[in-house]
Amino acid sequence: MATSFLSNPTTFLQSSSSLTSQKQVKGTSVCKVVCKLPNSQPLISKRSLSISLTSLFLVSLTGNANAAILEADDDLELMEKVKQDRKKRIEKQTVLNSSNKDKEYLQDVIYKLSKVGQAIENNDLPSAGSVLGKTTDADWLKKANAALSQLSSSPEEVSQVETFNSSLTSLYSSVTKNDIEASKLAFVDSATAFEKWTILTGLVGQLKGL
Repeated sequence: MATSFLSNPTTFLQSSSSLTSQKQVKGTSVCKVVCKLPNSQPLISKRSLSISLTSLFLVSLTGNANAAILEADDDLELMEKVKQDRKKRIEKQTVLNSSNKDKEYLQDVIYKLSKVGQAIENNDLPSAGSVLGKTTDADWLKKANAALSQLSSSPEEVSQVETFNSSLTSLYSSVTKNDIEASKLAFVDSATAFEKWTILTGLVGQLKGL
């Protein structure tokens, strides 16, 4: 076979030329096919993009609306609380303004505590005892407790009244036992509780000697 090709070189060249031409055609066809293939990256249609943006917008609106509702509820609760507090202050002030007799009893408490404090400071427990009275059933203390109960409207105020009475009971006991140190401690606790009560009720500026 090799001999026939060599003996007829023209035939071999023609055959070679034909093969080369076919390869070029095939190559060109492959290039055209590849070039016509669609882009491998997915394209987002205008419709899907529009839907996505609309969804995000609706979510944003819903979130803002919910936040606005919560803020409105908080504002209403705050306003209601302010109104209630103001109403309580007005009612309390009305009671204080009309309680002149109670304030007289409380003014007497301040006077007696001042006298007792001076006596204890001078280590004069007999004088302190004469001001206090023999027992906690003293008339001045009964009137004072009636006024304290009448003008106490909050748990904090009631708590200070209880502390005042408890400390005063200890003061009576210490004075009776002639225990100067215990008397000093009980007196300080009583006076402090009474002063805190006047601050809580708003009477601190209406009573003298505080």
